[in-house]
Amino acid sequence: MENDKPSINYMMDYVRDYLDGKCRRFVFELDFKFNLMELWEEMCEEDINHARAFKYYMSDKGFEVGDELSDNEYKELIQRQFNKLIEKGYE
Repeated sequence: MENDKPSINYMMDYVRDYLDGKCRRFVFELDFKFNLMELWEEMCEEDINHARAFKYYMSDKGFEVGDELSDNEYKELIQRQFNKLIEKGYE
C-alpha cells in the first residue's frame, strides 16, 4: 500500500484484519464507524475517489446493511464488498 495514504491504508488494513480473523465482529462493528468518522476528512484529502469508493462499498453496502445477518453471513458480505473495492482498483 502507498505510504502517502495513511488514513485510507489504516481503514483498508482494519477491514483486512477483520477478514483475516484478527478481531471479532463486535469489535469490528464498534470501531469501524468511529474510525471512519474520525479519519474521513483525512481520507478525502489523501484520495477523494478512494475515500468515496471505500465508504460506498464498505460502509453503505457492507457495514450498514449487515445488522440482521449471522456472523458468517456478515463476514461473507464484508468480504464481497472488499473484493469489489479491490476489483475497482482500490488497494
